[in-house]
Amino acid sequence: MCLLVLLLTAFMMLVYFGFMMAVILRFFSIHYSRTVTSFFFGSWLALWPFLFEKINQTKVVFSGESVPARERVLLIANHRTEVDWVYLWDFALRKGRLGYLKYILKSSLMRLPVFGWSFQIMEFISVQRRWEVDESAIRHMLSTFKDPQDPLWLAVFPEGTDFTEQKCIKSQKYAAEKGLPILKNVLLPKAKGFCACLEDLRGNLDAVYDVTIGYKYRCPSFFDNLCGVDPSEVHIHVRRIPLNDIPTSEDEAYSWLVDTFCLKDQLLSDFYSQGHFPHEGTEGNLSNMTCLLNCMFIIILTGIFTYLTFFSSIWFKMYVSLVCAYLATATHFNFRPVPIVGSVKAIF
Repeated sequence: MCLLVLLLTAFMMLVYFGFMMAVILRFFSIHYSRTVTSFFFGSWLALWPFLFEKINQTKVVFSGESVPARERVLLIANHRTEVDWVYLWDFALRKGRLGYLKYILKSSLMRLPVFGWSFQIMEFISVQRRWEVDESAIRHMLSTFKDPQDPLWLAVFPEGTDFTEQKCIKSQKYAAEKGLPILKNVLLPKAKGFCACLEDLRGNLDAVYDVTIGYKYRCPSFFDNLCGVDPSEVHIHVRRIPLNDIPTSEDEAYSWLVDTFCLKDQLLSDFYSQGHFPHEGTEGNLSNMTCLLNCMFIIILTGIFTYLTFFSSIWFKMYVSLVCAYLATATHFNFRPVPIVGSVKAIF
């Protein structure tokens, strides 16, 4: 039932709010488009932490450093399983940045019905994991994230894929051939995407957040999440790194990234032996009242527009059909409107 509610709310939010905010409003102002989009889609995304923490009773434990709430950051995390990125929403929600959290993710996820449209509206960056193909698209999107008026949390998984034993063996073999550290709990990170983000946004970021995610008592699969059975505990360790501590050259930045993943590897080894990360308790629990009010707000809006779609004028059905056609096309071709004023200036 929860998943059906999430799917229906996503669809109605996309059709009646996403199109108006991220398409029509964007013709006039990217900043205001992002502000309004982040509010409504942040409200929808907050249903996921509500589902995990309040309904599924997943315990989310934060540790490490307590970071400021209003920073523009590049967030790097280990990729233990295919659902890591969903639990970063719990972190962003606590910092008031849920609607501004953007991911670099594989292009196949953009083809998911409804949810892929949401990723397009929220300006996630899709990649095919081939740098010669992805570089121009990544740098183009990064160039649109430089406005200091727009809050930004850009999340990157430098390993490039989720962790499995087979992938770990392959990564260790490559590391041995290249004389790099042998890692047991994470894969050897890739440099290109991380360095591109750092290079293009360095002057527009406040810090890098190094996030390490561990699961108890079993690492969840996507199916586990669907069924609400695992994980019982998610542990998220946060380390804030000032930009000045990260080298500017690509080679040195990659060496820094490898060292960072060596620290992650040791941190995870300690977590698996001790059952926790150091310095727990940096973030509090979500407010039950706030979660319930937000859930009611989204469900009431969804109920109103569901009624209008199915039981009202045929014009609503035509509107929904046209918007769906647009969203499917825009997502497939990765198209986003350009403000009219900017286009006129460019012409002259």
